[in-house]
Amino acid sequence: MSGKARTKDELDEVIRWYTGHTQDSLDAELAKETIIEDFVAGAPALNPNRLLITGVVCGVRVEDVEEELMRELRYLDKLVDELAKGRVMGKILRS
Repeated sequence: MSGKARTKDELDEVIRWYTGHTQDSLDAELAKETIIEDFVAGAPALNPNRLLITGVVCGVRVEDVEEELMRELRYLDKLVDELAKGRVMGKILRS
């Protein structure tokens, strides 16, 4: 397995950065078992720096996805992929 073991806290941090959720609102969405499409579409404030996310995930170049919601889902996929591969958190969060 490549990368390093990551924690739920790190995953939550990435998701909060991307969606603008607080930990409490993220936990509430998880408790409601909100489907991913509704979760992303209803995010409080998608991070404007998400547009800096580029690259390929699941064989798809994320910045080239035309359908807006699908592109947003691919951005989130890419962030999780980078986290799983052990990328430095500052780079994942585009800071």
